[in-house]
Amino acid sequence: MIDYFTANLWQFWALVVLLCLILEVTSGDFFILCFSIGALVSTVVAALGAGFTVQLEIFAVVSVLSLFFLRPRLVKWLHGRRRERPSNADALMGRVGRVSEAIEQGGYGRVAIDGDDWKAVSADGSYVPLGQNVRVVGRESIIITVEKV
Repeated sequence: MIDYFTANLWQFWALVVLLCLILEVTSGDFFILCFSIGALVSTVVAALGAGFTVQLEIFAVVSVLSLFFLRPRLVKWLHGRRRERPSNADALMGRVGRVSEAIEQGGYGRVAIDGDDWKAVSADGSYVPLGQNVRVVGRESIIITVEKV
């Protein structure tokens, strides 16, 4: 059985490639992708008959080179030239949504934006009817402040 594994180490590296690609989908920052590239090159080297030590060294070298040279270019390509990348609730600023539960005068209501429903308050404290389009102008914790569009 050990002979089978040593003769078919390329299958192990192929599994590492798939595992890393699946993990990359959950992270999305191209970090784990670099290890997937290293494992892919090791898969080819293993299929050509190189020893495990050589495969491991190539995996390490290609992964590190990918981290230093490929990842920065991919991140720049994905995120553009913006230095700050707003995430989560900060990305809502300026977005337009629709009132899903009327915002009472001086009170709260709910606003739907891209399938998410947020607790909201009117910027000027006025009543905002159901179905009205609104723009997000502020945020306090998980409560967004909106104004009519």
